[in-house]
Amino acid sequence: GGVRRGKDVFKALARGASMVGIGRPYLWGLSAFGQEGVEVVLKLLQAELKLAMQQTGVASVSEISGAHLL
Repeated sequence: GGVRRGKDVFKALARGASMVGIGRPYLWGLSAFGQEGVEVVLKLLQAELKLAMQQTGVASVSEISGAHLL
């Protein structure tokens, strides 16, 4: 469980979450490369979320809904 990838963020938002907490990936980046590692992890999550949105035809986060889940 938990939120580890951009698609996990997408799923949580589609299920009605208004926000998503990210812990483990943040800590992985921090422990490996400090602040720069955290920034890289956040950029990766953002890119993965954008990809999931593109694949489902969603233009903005506010458009994500349960209809986008299989």
